[in-house]
Amino acid sequence: MEGCGKETVPTVDELEALGDVWNQTFNFVTSMSLKCAVELGIADAIHDEGGAITLPQLAAALSIAPAKHSALRCLMRLLLHNGCFAKKDKTSGEEDDTYILTPMSQLLVSSKHTGMPSLVLTELHPLMIETWLSVSKWFHGNAPTPFEATHGRALFDLMHDHVGQHRDFAVKANVAVEKDSRLVGEFLVKRHPEVFDGMQSLVDITGNLHGYGALAATIAKAFPHMKCSILDQPHCVADAAKSTERPKNLDFLEGDMFEHIPSADVLLLRWVLMCWNDEDCVKILKRCREAIEPSKTKGGKVLIVDIVIKDGERFDKSTETQLFFDMLMVVVRGAKQREEHEWHKLFTEAGFSNYKITPFGLRSLIEVYP
Repeated sequence: MEGCGKETVPTVDELEALGDVWNQTFNFVTSMSLKCAVELGIADAIHDEGGAITLPQLAAALSIAPAKHSALRCLMRLLLHNGCFAKKDKTSGEEDDTYILTPMSQLLVSSKHTGMPSLVLTELHPLMIETWLSVSKWFHGNAPTPFEATHGRALFDLMHDHVGQHRDFAVKANVAVEKDSRLVGEFLVKRHPEVFDGMQSLVDITGNLHGYGALAATIAKAFPHMKCSILDQPHCVADAAKSTERPKNLDFLEGDMFEHIPSADVLLLRWVLMCWNDEDCVKILKRCREAIEPSKTKGGKVLIVDIVIKDGERFDKSTETQLFFDMLMVVVRGAKQREEHEWHKLFTEAGFSNYKITPFGLRSLIEVYP
């Protein structure tokens, strides 16, 4: 017959690739289902029920009408598959599935004060979703970041906007940062207190992502002999001074880390360098080296809490998450995450002699020596 070409039969590889494209395309369903779970308070409902709940009980706790019970079951089926929740083994006579918390959903219980619910709602806020929708357009434009191209303002500006139209975003973002800062502080003082051995002074260089001073406050409380300071822009310092339960050995310093950093035995950079390009990072690190030079003989150092992208195999989950953060920095800050060789280059260019990397979770504690 005219017009009929040879039929093309898909290969097994092509069919598998088709599945991969579908999976990548619909990855947003996972994110949005997680957001839905946080907004509904599913983890809280299970926790409040003693750690186990049936679907009818869950629907009742969430005030969901019977007509939508089937949809709730579908939502839970996906969240079960993704490891957010789990099912309890049925005993004889039980008909309904019983849902329980997993380590992942334990982090979503609001009373746990992990900050993860706020993080989920921040990163999946309409401001962020709208930004991601315009990334391809940004590549052909002149704006510094996709976020600024979309909203006309930098991310940090919106995070400090507590009275404008995006107040809800600012509040959620700062709560997430504060909780994470406190978590990192607890990790350092309880798991690695040795990094502060012999240290008499510390400056937390917050780089506009202050978290209300929670990190420095946690360290100051654990080491009352150490003089601790928070260095940041005036408006950030003002916010931190108002919101932190201030230990007696903690004070607040207004300043610009690109211009001058006060001398101290320990300088702390938590999730700061990921927000800046290589050239700016070298400038910051040079200021750090100058600031710890007087305490060099006493073991002065820079402590960096940041991501070190590992060379994981394809589909390695932890590496994929690190790469998500990498793209996130491109989109909101015009910056990036770094592999170890990239960190090494920064330290060398800034004049440091050595460093030590201790991974914890997706992040690492990097000790840098003059």
